[in-house]
Amino acid sequence: MLNSRQRAQLRGMANGYDTILHIGKGGIIDTVVKQADDALTARELIKCCVLETCELNSRAAADILSDKTGSDVVQVIGSKFILYRENKKDKKIVLVK
Repeated sequence: MLNSRQRAQLRGMANGYDTILHIGKGGIIDTVVKQADDALTARELIKCCVLETCELNSRAAADILSDKTGSDVVQVIGSKFILYRENKKDKKIVLVK
């Protein structure tokens, strides 16, 4: 579980990140979960976007994807959200205490 200082750190880091995962009218299907899981393993921090054609709002999509990938929701703003999952083998991000 992330504390407020860690969330602030991750939000700041994600500012410069490009959106790498788009969720469309198909919703959160197995391929989307697989893409998110692979991206979290490689990067630890990803930015996602929910398109207007999706039936889910961004909060619901973030919660579902976070449950399925074992990640934490860092932030949800508008149609975008940020997910974080620590990679224990190849740690790229060192969080503040």
